Order: sequence, then C-alpha cells, then structure tokens
Amino acid sequence: MKYRYLGGTGVKVSTLCLGTLMLSSWGRNSPDESVAVIERALDAGINYIDTADSYAGGESEEIVGKALAKSGKRDRVVLATKVFWNMSVDPNARGLSRRWIVHEVEQSLRRLGTDHIDLYQVHRPDPNTDIEETLEALSDLVTAGKVRYIGTSNFPAHRIVEAQWAASASGLRRFVSEQPQYSVLAREAEADVLPTCRKHRLGVTTWSPLAGGWLTGRHRADGVQGATPRAGRWPKRYDPAVPANQRKLAAVEQLALLAEESGITLVELALAFALNHPDVTSVAVGPRTREQLESQLKAPHITLPEEVLDRIDEIVPPGEMLVSREDGSWIPPELTDPALRRRTG
Repeated sequence: MKYRYLGGTGVKVSTLCLGTLMLSSWGRNSPDESVAVIERALDAGINYIDTADSYAGGESEEIVGKALAKSGKRDRVVLATKVFWNMSVDPNARGLSRRWIVHEVEQSLRRLGTDHIDLYQVHRPDPNTDIEETLEALSDLVTAGKVRYIGTSNFPAHRIVEAQWAASASGLRRFVSEQPQYSVLAREAEADVLPTCRKHRLGVTTWSPLAGGWLTGRHRADGVQGATPRAGRWPKRYDPAVPANQRKLAAVEQLALLAEESGITLVELALAFALNHPDVTSVAVGPRTREQLESQLKAPHITLPEEVLDRIDEIVPPGEMLVSREDGSWIPPELTDPALRRRTG
C-alpha cells in the first residue's frame, strides 16, 4: 500500500480509503461478511476507513466499530465519519446546527465503539446554518478530544473558501480536507474544487471513483451483467433506456477497450486515473465483497502513461460530467428552489 499526507495535517493515509456505504444491509451483506472485508483491507495496509452516521441508519458505523474491536488495530486506523443527513422524523435531527452536531457525535462514538473520531466531516453544506455556528461546534469537539480533525464533503469551491475565511476570521478550527465526487465519468471537480483544495492545502479523498459501479465493467452496452444491490436500490441510475445512461455506456465501452490495450482491468484504470491527479490524496473505494476489494488493491501501484491519460481525455474531456447530479452528488438549493433564482416582485 502507498500512503500520502492528508493535506497539512502531518497524518499519512493510505491511497485507498475503505468506504463502507455498502458494508451493511444496503449492500445485502451480513455483519460477518462486512467485517471480513474490513479485516482484509486492514491486512492489505489500508489505514483509512470512511463511514457516515446515515449509512443504513447507523448500521455501517456499528459494523466498522465491531471490526476494529475484533482486529485490535483501532490506534493504527484513521477513522472518518460524517454528519448531516436526517436520522429520524424529528425535523431537528439533521443538518449542521450546534444542537445536532453535539448530539450526533455522541451517537457516532457509541456506534463506532471509540472515544474519538480522527476525521469528522460535514456530509453536505447546510444553507440554513451559519458556517460560524458549525465551525464553533466542531472546534469545541476538537478541544474536548472527541474529534481530531474536521473536514467537508461535497462542498463547492465557493463554500470551501467561505469556510476557510470564517475559520481564520473567528479563530476557529479550519477544515483540513474535502471529499468530492470524482471519476473518469465525473470530472467536474477538476474545474474549481480541486484547485481550491490545492490553494488551501486541503487533503482530498474522492468518492465514487468507479462512478457507482459504471466503471467496474458490470454495466455494458450488451446489458447489465447480473443485478447489483446499487441497481436494485437506485434503478433509474442504471436504466439503459435513459439517454444519460446511454452516454455512460458508450464511454465505458471505449474505456474498457483502452484498459484491455493497456494490460489492466477497467477497475484498475479508473482508480489509477483518480489517483494520478496531483491534488488527490486518496480514493474511497466501496467494495461489497472481499473479491471486489482484491480487484482494487493493485491500483495504487499502477502508473498510467501520458498517452493513456490523453486517450481518457478524448473519451471524457477534463471537467465534463457524464454522471448526473441525480447520481448522488450534492445539488445546491439554488438549482432546486425556484425562490432562489426567480424574482417574484
């Protein structure tokens, strides 16, 4: 395994981060099967695990906690989780208010079976909460020793800058990392998020480097090669009749051929592509099985030649998004709330 510094923290994390979204009932896994995947990842040198309170209603955090307790390797792991999404019907049981953050960090600590979280990330921007309130609450958690570092996920560039400015102006803890969507099929982050992270020396852990399974080779022009939990949970994202998905299928066919010509798998091509970007620290892979994990472990040791990277740019140009926002990326309220983009009087 290879390791890189997470921004300016001085902490080294593995270039493959184990994402645990599907290591739960969402992935149709038993707890024991999920624990086995985590144990294999630790044995392979992965020291960076990412989860969230909202993954399967907290089940993912519980499984991660069980695996770390069983392995005895908690102190060697950089453990990351997130807060934002609703955890009950209570209208205040979500967001980035001090009230919710202070409550929910305790629940995450309990589910994870630990006394501290190494990287506590806000899962989405919260336009209803002042960023200063969020930073104050998170700073207090760092002072209390419950959190070591704080980070963001799915923040657009202007919100990253706003948060850095607010922390500096108010003497609060600054975010040290960002977790954007980034893959061969989703290159929007190259335009401004990644350069902004470089400017502010933030570590970058990309999510969905396999584009939600599109870059595994299971979804091809000749049909889906077997049903998947993701396709079952989000069927429209994988419906070949949808025009946007037809564009993905066309790109995947070209990328699969390029991978074959390069003597590597499509999975390895996709992961190596994301890791090749100079602003990327680590990529969060989301294997559901040990076999899937094994297929990903060689990627950090693969260097893509310039001519292969140029071919990828021809298939999917820099900055282009073949993956739609409905595929999981954060949609700003300015795009969904008409009152924020229309004059009414």
